[in-house]
Amino acid sequence: MRKRWWLCYATDFQTLMFPCFICSRILGIFPYKLNASTFEISKLYCILSTVIICVCCVINFVLVYNVVKSNINFGSVIWNIHAVIFYTLTSFIVIITHFQSVPRKRLLQTILKTSSELLPSKSYQKLSRLFHVKDILCNIFRIMQFSMHLSKLLKFDDTFITIFTWMITMYFSLLVLQIVMFYVNCVCVLKACFKRLNDNLVHMQKFVINNTNLRVSNTIKHIQKKQCLLTKLRILKKQHLKISDTVQLLNTIFSMQLLTTIVLASLVVIIELYFYAVRWQNGVFFRVDLRFLDMFLTSMIYNIFIIILIVWACETGKNQAQKIRTTIHDLLNNTNDEKIKYELQLFSLQILHRKNIFSLKGLTIDATLLAAVSKQSFVINITIFIIQRFCFAFR
Repeated sequence: MRKRWWLCYATDFQTLMFPCFICSRILGIFPYKLNASTFEISKLYCILSTVIICVCCVINFVLVYNVVKSNINFGSVIWNIHAVIFYTLTSFIVIITHFQSVPRKRLLQTILKTSSELLPSKSYQKLSRLFHVKDILCNIFRIMQFSMHLSKLLKFDDTFITIFTWMITMYFSLLVLQIVMFYVNCVCVLKACFKRLNDNLVHMQKFVINNTNLRVSNTIKHIQKKQCLLTKLRILKKQHLKISDTVQLLNTIFSMQLLTTIVLASLVVIIELYFYAVRWQNGVFFRVDLRFLDMFLTSMIYNIFIIILIVWACETGKNQAQKIRTTIHDLLNNTNDEKIKYELQLFSLQILHRKNIFSLKGLTIDATLLAAVSKQSFVINITIFIIQRFCFAFR
């Protein structure tokens, strides 16, 4: 039975992710059927997805070939390099995502099961306000950005090739956006699971403190409470292990796509900043071409926002996971029971071996990543300048 969906009102994982799922299905990267509590691969959707992605990737590679052969010119050498990088990297992201349809189904099923065990309905409702608004507004913003771009292009060139290239560019840009939204949403759900787990431990800490203050005459009550605490602690330890396994699975599945997306967004920011705002002429000075100010600003806002969004989700998720370690240590300091201490020590060892860091092929996604990107921006701008001067010298 299909569950009803309302905007900003989710009751489970499927209704929480519904806008992301619908947009992904329209674009051809969601070949699954939604059942009551499972995700199943649909043969029809899978065939359609394969055909659409194969056709679009072939078109992308044809565009790249024609740019390399100088049959299509985007205005300058650097813009041609930018086009080759964009079409190549976006094709790579989409192909990798398509080939990982089965692991993604397993990831979705795992998050669905884990979150349903931990999160109450209020948590889904709270998350839905962020997810639904973010997913819808980002797609609207991206479509508006490309609409403005098309209106500018048609003033200079209104041929079929121009319009067709614009359509392919927008399609792959929206695909990459959906992959980013999917990843960020999954990270935020896991962050909510870590928070719920930590809240349960904090709540347990109150019982542990009260339990240590019980008198000897309340021996039976003491034993009952201790057994209850031990049972809850073991359950929380198993839940933490499930969430940790899900984090590792998420890192494995999305490492290449997210790393490529961050590289692509960084290159777009640097190249467009150079061409729209920076001029090299006997030194460096800044001058914005007002004719393309709207294109420049929307592109900067979008690409910087995507990088910040990924870093924010991963940084806050990591911090939330690390709070559990502090709570466990507080529990250890507040209990005198040997059995509870033993379980807490096992839990602490489990946390020690499970870092729960969101990473991309060994690269940790946190605030230091933003600093590294900003430090490299100037170096890459210098490189672009050298390439441009080199090309001019051999004309």
